[in-house]
Amino acid sequence: MKAVVVTKYGGPEVLQVQEVATPTPKENELLIKVHAACISRAGAMMRSGTPRMARLFLGLNKPKNDIPGACFAGVVAAMGSNVEGYEIGDAVFGEAGITFGTNAEYVAVKADGIVLPMPDHLSFEEAAIMCDGPLTSLNFLKNLGQVKPGQKVLINGASGSLGVAAVQLAKYMGAEVTGVCSGKNAELVKSLGADHVIDYTKEDFTTLDKKYDVIYDTLGIRKFSDAKPVLTDNGIFMSPVLNGNILLPMLGNKFRSKKAKFDATGMNPVKKLSEMLQDVTEFISNKDYNFVIERRYGMDEIVEAHRLVDTGRKRGNIVLSI
Repeated sequence: MKAVVVTKYGGPEVLQVQEVATPTPKENELLIKVHAACISRAGAMMRSGTPRMARLFLGLNKPKNDIPGACFAGVVAAMGSNVEGYEIGDAVFGEAGITFGTNAEYVAVKADGIVLPMPDHLSFEEAAIMCDGPLTSLNFLKNLGQVKPGQKVLINGASGSLGVAAVQLAKYMGAEVTGVCSGKNAELVKSLGADHVIDYTKEDFTTLDKKYDVIYDTLGIRKFSDAKPVLTDNGIFMSPVLNGNILLPMLGNKFRSKKAKFDATGMNPVKKLSEMLQDVTEFISNKDYNFVIERRYGMDEIVEAHRLVDTGRKRGNIVLSI
């Protein structure tokens, strides 16, 4: 099968498309013929090995798995002898987690893992996206931020893959939502439901008078110390990027009412992730959800796709079509 392969950490140029052996499903596994996968900051992190603290679970000197990609949507091509409840040809979607491997024509995943039947109204591309921005942002807003109706929520990076999901989810939860993005993306963020938009090229939200119950820095580029003055007394600052901006402040959480929080969503227990993915599926099924796909790339364009991710300027999601 064809697969994207990365054998050392580095820039987009370390990615190669190669012929590799098709996985053979173990007795409790499904072999998925992948139709779509996400190309996200998580995949770029796996490729580059940054931030360096992430190498504790990615691999110290090189990636543990040489095929990137965590999210997938496709059809069941084969299954192990102990698998029940699936048939060849079933459309499914899910997440391979930190084992990665979805940027390939086939991936083997545990049948009792993070895999669900694909809703009829979704395309393969849309289903793959559900396991990236929507799943991660639901975890942060619901579990870490515990967002409640009427609360004020600020989303930094509101036009990225995590941000476009977070804006829609926070509005669904009844929050007053402020999105931070560039001016060129302001109308997009407003169309997703944001009550207010701040153009970061003109204003710094940390210097304004308004206070927020929850600040979700989807990009991991703001410091807790900078955001602290615009948090309410019991406010929460959250980031999905494990770096000094969030790690050091977390160590002092028990000494103050304002909290700094991080979580690696894909490392949560399988049962919890499956339940969250089901919640995301129900949310999207009950709402006119906008997936915001900026670009679609083929496997042979993987280097170009990662270059776009590395700019930090993509709008919404980019998808690998296989």
